[in-house]
Amino acid sequence: MSQPNVVSIPRTGAVPRPDAIRIPLRDIVPWAIFTTLLALLVLFFVSTEAGAVSLVSDGLVHEFVHDGRHLLAFPCH
Repeated sequence: MSQPNVVSIPRTGAVPRPDAIRIPLRDIVPWAIFTTLLALLVLFFVSTEAGAVSLVSDGLVHEFVHDGRHLLAFPCH
């Protein structure tokens, strides 16, 4: 009788670990600032556009983010 193909794994106890990638803080800061400003801009359009402060007067932005306003519990009517 022949034995099935068996792969033997050496039992050394050492598990290879990948090296951690180090990203300098000066490479992260511009992206963090950009992301924060973009998030604040989106929050502005969802929360206050077509209200007391409006950048676009025709109501198009209000209708575009209307369902998002209700989803985030912002009153709009």
